[in-house]
Amino acid sequence: MLPNAFSSIIVQATVIMPVAVIGEALLSFLGLGIQPPSPSLGIMLSDAQQYIVRAPYAAFFPGLAIVVICLAFNLFGDALRDVLSPGSRRL
Repeated sequence: MLPNAFSSIIVQATVIMPVAVIGEALLSFLGLGIQPPSPSLGIMLSDAQQYIVRAPYAAFFPGLAIVVICLAFNLFGDALRDVLSPGSRRL
């Protein structure tokens, strides 16, 4: 039973990872997650709020990093699902 479920578990893990990344960034942004000496994209966004008018790139790059990480995990999960699903073998 486990060998048949292994591919589904792997794909589900790649689909859940963006939720974890956004959740960590959100909690850090609100001050409830990782504390400031440790690096976090949410902390970077929170610190950039006060400089948003003078230096918008300070908030742009951490936000872009979150988007790229989440998109990469989603695309990797989709590709992995296509490869591991038994009915979608392409010739």
